[in-house]
Amino acid sequence: MSRAVRFHEFGSADVLKIEEVHLGQPGPDEILMSVEAIGLNRAEVVFREGKYLERAVNFPSRIGYEASGIVEAIGQGVKDFKPGDKVSTIPAFSMAKYGVYGDAAIVPAAAVAHYPDNLDKFQATAIWMQYLTAYGALLEYGKMTEKDVVVITAGSSSVGFAAVELVNCVGATSIVTTRTQQKKQALLDSGAKHVIVTDEEDLAERVMEITAGKGASIMFDPVAGPMLKSLADASADQATIFEYGALSMTTTPYPLMIALKKGLNVRGYTLFEITGDKEKLHRAKSYIYEKLKTGAIKPVLDKTFKLENIADAHKYMESNEQLGKILVSVN
Repeated sequence: MSRAVRFHEFGSADVLKIEEVHLGQPGPDEILMSVEAIGLNRAEVVFREGKYLERAVNFPSRIGYEASGIVEAIGQGVKDFKPGDKVSTIPAFSMAKYGVYGDAAIVPAAAVAHYPDNLDKFQATAIWMQYLTAYGALLEYGKMTEKDVVVITAGSSSVGFAAVELVNCVGATSIVTTRTQQKKQALLDSGAKHVIVTDEEDLAERVMEITAGKGASIMFDPVAGPMLKSLADASADQATIFEYGALSMTTTPYPLMIALKKGLNVRGYTLFEITGDKEKLHRAKSYIYEKLKTGAIKPVLDKTFKLENIADAHKYMESNEQLGKILVSVN
């Protein structure tokens, strides 16, 4: 028997329960891993609330996208992994079926990756959601170069920090937003070129000041809602606005006249565009692995909770106080 975090109804963090489950053996193209650490993501909060892209849930449901650990057993057809391998999971599966919150998990082998030896178990569980999300928008689709000015909203999230690192890797210019002064210095210390405190400064005005009136060429935004108009106002002609979330949880009016005037490309985006395409995923994994191995990028870690306190970890994520990845230690 193994411990697993499950929930029997949608709701607040308190619906998360640690229960004994029998996992059995991995099926074809699956692996069984002992979990050492877990990385939390906003998607899991929304999934728990019943507001995620994936809503077809059979209760009791498992939950969780990212974990690091050791391969314990492999199913038929698995060739790239063997028992004893150190691995971390890629968000490329249904949480309802393969959730990784617990001390063991069965996951598809295609959603598992080795990680560089210079990373510890906590860093290893903070790789794939954040870097794949940022890589896909900025490099795979955005074709970012050193000439680009990139606006990164919700900059203190793990994805925000990852995006800043990737911008710096190509020599582009980052403009990061945060709501209050509290996180500004940490963002600057992380490598952000400019930081806009949106509770005190007008986003569009500041971007135009920084860019001498040209605007930003790429926008990377998980907030949406009314912010979309501000991003459109701050955009350069023919800029691309990537909307990869809906943190505002409000209606998102389309800025039609601005989009027409500037020829904007406003597109929805999720990392599943990358994880669902073998060639794109291979390119992304190779790029991220090499940057991690050389130390060019390194996950920013925040607070660590114990598995027994998983509800508190979710509540902390909902507080928006974190700087980087929230972690859970399993053993």
